[in-house]
Amino acid sequence: MADQPYQSDRHDSAPIKRLRWATQRVTSIKSRTKRISIRNRMHAAAAANEKKRESAGTDSSDATRTEETLRTDLVSIREEETDMSNRRIFFNIPLPDGAKDEDGNNKAKFGRNKVRTAKYTPLSFLPKNLWNQFHDNIANIYFLFLIILTVFPIFGASNPGLSAVPLIVIVVVTAIKDGVEDWRRTILDNELNNSPVHRLVDWNNVNASEDSISTWRRIKKATTRGIIWTYAKLRQKRRSDSSDGKGYAERALNKPRASSESERSIMSPRISMKPTSRAMGFNVVDIGIQMTPVPSPPPTDENMQGFAAENGDLTMNGAMKRDSGSDMKKPAHVRAYGSLIDPFKAVPEKARFKKDYWKSVQVGDFVRIYNDDPIPADIVILSTSDPDGACYVETKNLDGETNLKVRQALHSGRAVRHARDCERTEFLIESEPPHANLYQYSGRVKWTQRDSMKSEEPGHEMAEPIGINNLLLRGCSLRNTEWILGVVVFTGLETKIMLNSGITPSKRSRISRELNWNVISNFIILFVMCLVSGIIQGVVWSQGDNSLDWFEYGSIGGKPSLDGFITFWAALILFQNLVPISLYISLEIIKTAQAFFIYSDTHMYYEKLDYPCTPKSWNISDDLGQIEYIFSDKTGTLTQNVMEFKKCSINGVPYGEAYTEAQAGMQKRQGVDVEQEGAKARQQIAEDRVRMLDGLRASSFNPYFHEEELTFIAPDFISDLNGAAGEEQQHANKHFMLALALCHTVITERTHGDPPTIAFKAQSPDEAALVATARDCGFTVLGRSSDGIILNVLGKDMEYQVLNTLEFNSSRKRMSAIIRMPDGKIILFCKGADSVIYSRLKRGEQPELRKTTAEHLEMFAREGLRTLCIAQKELSEDEYKKWSKEHDVAAASVEAREIRLEEVSDAIERDLALLGGTAIEDRLQDGVPDTIALLGDAGIKLWVLTGDKVETAINIGFSCNLLNNDMDVIVFRVESDDVEGASKELEKHMEKFGITGSDEELAAARKNHEAPDPRHAIVIDGDALKLVLDDTLRQKFLLLCKQCKSVLCCRVSPSQKAAVVQLVKSGLDVMTLSIGDGANDVAMIQEADVGVGIAGEEGRQAVMTSDYAIGQFRFLQRLVLVHGRWSYRRLAETIANFFYKNIVWTLALFWYQIYNNFDTTYLFDYTYILLYNLAFTSLPIIFMGILDQDVSDKVSLAVPQLYRRGIERKEWTQTKFWIYMGDGVYQSVVCFFMAYLLFAPATFVTSNGLNVNDRERMGVYIACATIVVVNLYVLMNTFRWDWLMLLLVGLSIVMIWFWTGVYTAFPASSYFYESAGEAYGQLSFWALSLLTVSIALLPRFMAKAIQKVFLPRDVDVIREQVSQGKFAYLDDGHEGVSTSKMSFASSGDFSKISNGKKMQMLQTEDDLRPIYPPSVSRTTTATDHPPSQTGSDGTDYVDHRLSLEQPRLSIDRPRPSFDRMRQSMGEIRPSFEAMNDFTSAAMLTRVESSNSNSQIQSLRSPHRTSQLR
Repeated sequence: MADQPYQSDRHDSAPIKRLRWATQRVTSIKSRTKRISIRNRMHAAAAANEKKRESAGTDSSDATRTEETLRTDLVSIREEETDMSNRRIFFNIPLPDGAKDEDGNNKAKFGRNKVRTAKYTPLSFLPKNLWNQFHDNIANIYFLFLIILTVFPIFGASNPGLSAVPLIVIVVVTAIKDGVEDWRRTILDNELNNSPVHRLVDWNNVNASEDSISTWRRIKKATTRGIIWTYAKLRQKRRSDSSDGKGYAERALNKPRASSESERSIMSPRISMKPTSRAMGFNVVDIGIQMTPVPSPPPTDENMQGFAAENGDLTMNGAMKRDSGSDMKKPAHVRAYGSLIDPFKAVPEKARFKKDYWKSVQVGDFVRIYNDDPIPADIVILSTSDPDGACYVETKNLDGETNLKVRQALHSGRAVRHARDCERTEFLIESEPPHANLYQYSGRVKWTQRDSMKSEEPGHEMAEPIGINNLLLRGCSLRNTEWILGVVVFTGLETKIMLNSGITPSKRSRISRELNWNVISNFIILFVMCLVSGIIQGVVWSQGDNSLDWFEYGSIGGKPSLDGFITFWAALILFQNLVPISLYISLEIIKTAQAFFIYSDTHMYYEKLDYPCTPKSWNISDDLGQIEYIFSDKTGTLTQNVMEFKKCSINGVPYGEAYTEAQAGMQKRQGVDVEQEGAKARQQIAEDRVRMLDGLRASSFNPYFHEEELTFIAPDFISDLNGAAGEEQQHANKHFMLALALCHTVITERTHGDPPTIAFKAQSPDEAALVATARDCGFTVLGRSSDGIILNVLGKDMEYQVLNTLEFNSSRKRMSAIIRMPDGKIILFCKGADSVIYSRLKRGEQPELRKTTAEHLEMFAREGLRTLCIAQKELSEDEYKKWSKEHDVAAASVEAREIRLEEVSDAIERDLALLGGTAIEDRLQDGVPDTIALLGDAGIKLWVLTGDKVETAINIGFSCNLLNNDMDVIVFRVESDDVEGASKELEKHMEKFGITGSDEELAAARKNHEAPDPRHAIVIDGDALKLVLDDTLRQKFLLLCKQCKSVLCCRVSPSQKAAVVQLVKSGLDVMTLSIGDGANDVAMIQEADVGVGIAGEEGRQAVMTSDYAIGQFRFLQRLVLVHGRWSYRRLAETIANFFYKNIVWTLALFWYQIYNNFDTTYLFDYTYILLYNLAFTSLPIIFMGILDQDVSDKVSLAVPQLYRRGIERKEWTQTKFWIYMGDGVYQSVVCFFMAYLLFAPATFVTSNGLNVNDRERMGVYIACATIVVVNLYVLMNTFRWDWLMLLLVGLSIVMIWFWTGVYTAFPASSYFYESAGEAYGQLSFWALSLLTVSIALLPRFMAKAIQKVFLPRDVDVIREQVSQGKFAYLDDGHEGVSTSKMSFASSGDFSKISNGKKMQMLQTEDDLRPIYPPSVSRTTTATDHPPSQTGSDGTDYVDHRLSLEQPRLSIDRPRPSFDRMRQSMGEIRPSFEAMNDFTSAAMLTRVESSNSNSQIQSLRSPHRTSQLR
């Protein structure tokens, strides 16, 4: 294809056709005709045009043979396929008899597309919610049983209705909470189910039968509609008249879609670059999609040209039939894919696309989706607005990834563009059954292909495979595509998103699990008390001649045994508060409030994403205070996952200036003053930036360049680009940047302005960084045409034809683009991991270039940069045609399609010529080193689990303060791939620590929570980790890691991450936390006790499955050290005090039973028993759990050692539980017997001659004193005595006196009438209360005083220092090791200097500087494939345009960054080259080329087949 000036006002790039990861461009006849007409208008030379046509064409016999071969291959492929009849979907084909039931309907019953995530309906809410509350909480059944007992007067309860109030309150509050949450889900469900979609109507979908709606379902529907209507009316006043106040579904349904012409005017910038139909004789309106729900117009002759066939087969995209005299250039080889449309089928032409609801969509429906619309079901794509049938989808709602994905329409369905076309189709889809794998789908479409020129012939069967790239999944959104038309294969609960919508595994906090044993202990105590009461009561009645014979009028049961039985149940009612119902509701309130405070903490708010810390699980906040091990991902978790192009090596010449964080860490290890060196380097980089900007402005006009986005600082590159180093280097630099601009899958979005901007939408941030750097250097990607890519090359617009794109995947570790250059040559550009590219270089060529580039890549990697190699290969026409045919056959296969495509791609990606390498920086997030250091000071051990290689893990360790110069880093590697070899390696390292891995050592390790020796660290890769996780070695490996301060696991898969977490969690019986940001971190997030997701660049999959979601890693320190510690301490103290206060109250009642033969007489009025936990003592203890603070948040961060008490689990222990229970026993004795001793003489007569020593008045004396004691005891155990806490305690104390006064003022109180006035009027009441409180609290007060003075805990010392003002400096905004101070200037952050402004150099401590993690390919967890034993030791690039055979130029000019790194490498190289995992320059130069069908094997493999010289 010739060069041609190209002007466009288009906004978005056209998509490119892809099949799985390997794709082919099938040239459109219309687009080729358009280009010919353009060339003719430009008066191109006739001879040149003829030559180009000949170079791209094939003879008719070749085309015929190609079609026959492909057809034969399709038939053979169909015969090889396995049976896919699990799901058969018929389109305009009558159901076969075997697929019908007795009523003639489809036997296969497909689910509805209506999805309900809510638990309840308006009718089922009450019974279902009550069932859930009582079924899930056994305590509610216990309390309900007690209420039932109180109904029977025989058990002595005086007011059954009042006794039910606490349970009713709890059930109602819980029901309201569940109802509100479920109502929100219902609203979202209704909005989703009522979202609009254009569905084909007025045609017969044989796959779906009419629903038989039952009466019950009609009632439910009517009820739901009524409630929704009422709710809508109530909200109508709050809604504005503007559309902004409406939901998506309502807004879309009320707003008519633009007509065909208006839609095209809106999208005109995008389609202006596409070939128009007028040149082909088509009417624009006919070719377009009818946008209004009206019947399609009758077919015209022009329309029927879409069915025209060449050589008996249909052509694609509605192309015209060409006559033999046509002068249009014929494509290299046109494949006959056929069409689903039967051109001779008579149809009523009543079908139309109508706007309908999602819930109405059924399997087998035709649907049309427009740009930015969500996908309502799993849909097979038939056609799109793109001539090549491509479309783009955003899948972040499905898998959390924000990058756009390309999807491809079926070749046979691309002529199906109108409603009338849907009527004329006849085909069958055979699909696999529904499954949850998001990345796999297998099916095929079958139809009878008829020759449009021979109506009498029956036609022949054809089939086309359907893969995951032909499927749009529910939950995705259509992007950068005007429309798509497809058919529905899965609906509702059978869609992949619903099959993957499993919730995070239910987690319970450790305290909640241990609480069950304490509740059981209280149950045992309660049972003993009830049993004692029943036995004594029965024995007393059996004795006879007792006082009760004179005062009781016979027993209730009539005989002693029955009396004892009745007394047992009556005592259960009397002592019910020993197992408090209010404990559970109080804990729910406390945990809900704690979650709210975490969410509201502005210090954990990430402004960039507008994202606060979001608790997803409200019931495990106390676990955050006991974390001992944190497992972290690297990319996107510790790093920003925002890539910046920093350096490159072109033709053996290094370019780029940068002072990376990893480089600073390396120099720090060598004893260099990194502050001074860093300041010097940054100043030099700032000056170079100014020089480069001047060079870019002078070289060429680039309207798309923005100074503030420049990251590649290399003024010498611009000089060489302008020819300063000679023509050879100039051409090499241009060709290298051209390779970056052509070899990618980036989508462009242009924004007009002054200057205009172009945004790059890439499937990985690395790819976007490469294309952005090419743009900055004058090689701007403007967009894509129908079959090519448009570049602005140094101010001139050029178009390059993209023949194929072989996309990147985890096993290939590379991607390639086959481009037809302007001079007609076909060049394959390939970029990928260094070892992969080096193994594919042409043997015997470029030895010097290979060696030099490998050294540069090694230096780049040591600087912490992610490296890639760039290579190319020139293809002949015959070589490409032959390969393309093989590729077509592989792409058409259904079975093992990916394997066949990989084999074909492997065949073309050989004998490459090296161009150079790139280096990209992924910086650490702000505050990562500080956070890790702070967590380490708190006693928390951090393990890094990454997919990167060993050398990367070591650098990231130094970068993040996990490793230091004084450490002995154990690089654990196993030479042989067997368990025995791993065992020997383990034993060798265990000898250093004097351990053997015995059970006794494991038991001791489980009890030891101290920090390990800081002088040791271990680094292990995935291969060795797989071996040591064997059942026979896992205990030894765990004990070895226990001895090391830092553990870094590299090249680990998601399942291995989860296995490591499980090993530590269960093996050491510790609390674990996992943090990550990608889908590959989900397994370990769910395995850990607490999972934290980071809302980062890799999407929100980790966030969706996490317990807590944060915006940045640095927020973890506040989440754990502040909120976690507070929550754990508060909850532990709350539970202990709760058990204490209930034992005090219950035993006071029990002591009274001694003096009435345990007949379960109530000492207190029954209202006291009911209100004790509900009103008299609830507020202080609840607010203790919500608001209590031993120290402030700033002090918690300044003294992280306070957290260690949580690691050791000392805040909540069984010892503490029994101490508080003992306190309760003692105080109950004091509270009861002080009053008993007062009334024992029986001489208690008031001044008016009336006694107050009856049971009710005595109960007032005891109850009031007991409640005062309990509330003051809670206050004593509270650290923070502010006005609110004192007010709540005071109100709770006053409440008992107030209630007694009010309640006894009414005669309805019966025997309790006027008890308040009679008791409160006695001086003895107040004197007894004062004495009782003092004696009861004195032991606790003395114990606390002794403990704080003579045995102070860490927090006591710190609190005293706070009171002395030693932490007053924190009030000025300095929180411990402040992360706000910590910052590191990137080499690209010098735009202010270039504008002439003075830069303030950042002065930070060495150990506070975040060091950058090193280079690694993102998918290094993939399995490598072995290379062949033949290969090369390099090429000199002889056979290609860039002849580099002569000796390389010696360029004597300053390269500060290069020289710094060169010097550093010389000092540390030996220590790293001993590690086989590191791809050093020496190892790269020894890698031989691969001429087999397999890829390079890992360099570490002892069985590798690549030859090393």
